[in-house]
Amino acid sequence: MSKKETIEILVEGGKAKADASMAQKLGPMKINIQEVLRTINEKTNSFGGMKVPVQITVDPETKEFEISVGTPPISELIKKELNLDKGSSFPNKDKVANIGIEHAIKIAKMKESSILHNSVKSVVKTVIGSCNSLGILIEGKEAKEINNDIDEGRYDKEIEKGITEISEEKKKELKHQLDEFKKQYLADIEQLKAKLLEKKTEAAQRKATEEAAKK
Repeated sequence: MSKKETIEILVEGGKAKADASMAQKLGPMKINIQEVLRTINEKTNSFGGMKVPVQITVDPETKEFEISVGTPPISELIKKELNLDKGSSFPNKDKVANIGIEHAIKIAKMKESSILHNSVKSVVKTVIGSCNSLGILIEGKEAKEINNDIDEGRYDKEIEKGITEISEEKKKELKHQLDEFKKQYLADIEQLKAKLLEKKTEAAQRKATEEAAKK
């Protein structure tokens, strides 16, 4: 019996196609690439708009193959949950969204079976780390602060009960928190611009004074 060969790829759910990269990986196996792609797209169709890890196992002799689909990366699940095309270009400063702890729990439960962890709480904190990289607040706070709250047990009830639903009232509060954060961010930028202008003006005045003194 020949040893089976396995390759791992990342595809867009339901839209895998025969590009150069795919041909390079599957070509040497001499299998029906179009049939592989059709099977992949059938299995990943429910993950439309997300990048999904796929494992293809091939028997070199019979050319039979098996397709195994993993769960999308946490960042993809977050963007899908929030209908985001991409994260922030400046995640440490500019925030593109604000989620509730319930959102983080929901995504943690999706990934719980596919990553190593010692508790659901630790998976929630992993989700929060991904939110931080995308420029997303949690409960109106940045990752370090919300993780401190979690460590102190503030959200034990929600995590232990696996609460994933958010009330309309809380949705409004999350939006208000994001609006306030953005307002402060813009105010900080204007303040920085004012300081830079002030320094530029002072430098120009010093130069003018020095040139006047030389005359």
